Amino acid sequence: MRIEVRRTGGFAGIERHAVVNTAGRPDASQWQALAERALAGGRGTAPLGVPDGFAYEITVDDRTVYCADPRLTEEQRELIRRVLKEGA
Repeated sequence: MRIEVRRTGGFAGIERHAVVNTAGRPDASQWQALAERALAGGRGTAPLGVPDGFAYEITVDDRTVYCADPRLTEEQRELIRRVLKEGA
């Protein structure tokens, strides 16, 4: 499974992008479960955010959803944090 997160916006407007490939990882099933729950709470189009807030594009394999601060689900927040921390 390929999980990609793109973060845009914020005060400085700096984009951040990271990808995690779960193939062959011992924790792949945990990543998959978290990704499925995060996708379930996403939207098909980019939502309106708040001034200086972050907007996110989450892509898991060939499915993309959008979300924005401050209306992230706990699963989206956790997936975004993990991908941006561990991804390349």
